[in-house]
Amino acid sequence: MDFNGKTAWITGASSGIGAALARDLAGRGAYLVLSGRDEARLAEVAKECGETLILPFDVRDDAALADATAKAIGWKGGVDLAFANAGVSQRSRALNTDMQVYRDIIDIDLTAQIAFSQGLIGHIAERGSGGIAFISSIAGKVGVPMRTAYCAVKFGLAGYADALRAELSQTGVNVHVIYPGSVATNVARNALVGDGAKRDRSDKAIDEGIPADEAAKIMIDAIAKGQREIIVARGMEEQMGEMRRTPDALFDQVAAMVAAGYMEKMEA
Repeated sequence: MDFNGKTAWITGASSGIGAALARDLAGRGAYLVLSGRDEARLAEVAKECGETLILPFDVRDDAALADATAKAIGWKGGVDLAFANAGVSQRSRALNTDMQVYRDIIDIDLTAQIAFSQGLIGHIAERGSGGIAFISSIAGKVGVPMRTAYCAVKFGLAGYADALRAELSQTGVNVHVIYPGSVATNVARNALVGDGAKRDRSDKAIDEGIPADEAAKIMIDAIAKGQREIIVARGMEEQMGEMRRTPDALFDQVAAMVAAGYMEKMEA
């Protein structure tokens, strides 16, 4: 995929991986639609990104999402690439975690990301090109302690994306799932603890993780090559991700089922 002159929409774009993706894509000539809750921080990112549309909203607000989707599609005549990147992490033992924390993380990291995708897939499929990228995590491949809610949503997001990829496999639309390991962002600092409060401190692994701009470049390079499953990690995290990598042959097998009329038979 050549990103020059294409429109990319990124949620969670005010910092971290989202902001780094915006900077990288801008450097490749893309137009950027930046979304998040903090308009001022989005404006700071936009200063580094050339021609940009800022659409601030809360991903859990269905009406705001629908309005933003219409504006994003109308801005340059369509969205070519969308990143479902908004989310919040967790740092608490299951035994000490309120059920409301599970509900909040599922709502933000899974349900809202599916809603974002559902609002775009008809448009992108009709165009017959482009793609959607979902930011999962190595915690979406391996169950990691202190992250039961986070693992649940990241596994779930990957499952949705893999099934969606199969359904769209005859349309020319690419679906990518990105599995970052430790990337140097505020993800741990902003994580929720057992009572739902913000943790407000980072992890050594995160602080020493892959720089966000470097991680973003790896992600965009892999998308440009059409890779469906993209692992962005080092050391033990990379090893764990690779051990659980889905073989391309399996993706191809499921896509072949769709090509052979599997969905039509199920609907008959």
